[in-house]
Amino acid sequence: MNFKKTNADLSTKTRNFIDFEGETDNIYESISIISKRANQIGNQIKEELSRKLEDFASYTDNLEEVFENREQIEISKFYERLSKPTLIAIDEFLNDKIYYRRPDNSGITSSVKKESEEE
Repeated sequence: MNFKKTNADLSTKTRNFIDFEGETDNIYESISIISKRANQIGNQIKEELSRKLEDFASYTDNLEEVFENREQIEISKFYERLSKPTLIAIDEFLNDKIYYRRPDNSGITSSVKKESEEE
């Protein structure tokens, strides 16, 4: 997923809990879905950042290299300014961009929401 193009808020705000009941009719199930998606997003961001910073890894302790690496600092600042994974997950949930499945009573899984744009 491209986290640079998300319309999620950059800071937390008060929300109406009834908005979260929409498709699931259960606030706790909705929060569980949002929480699992936020964990996925957080892991994706962490992996992407780790891959980018891997190029700058130095295995020697040289004090001069720490202060000279501006590109690494810019990459880190970019990721700090991104919306938090929870806010991205809330935005996806409220805009029907999350795909999740819920098992019904017969043991067969039914899909409840639309598929996510990118996975």
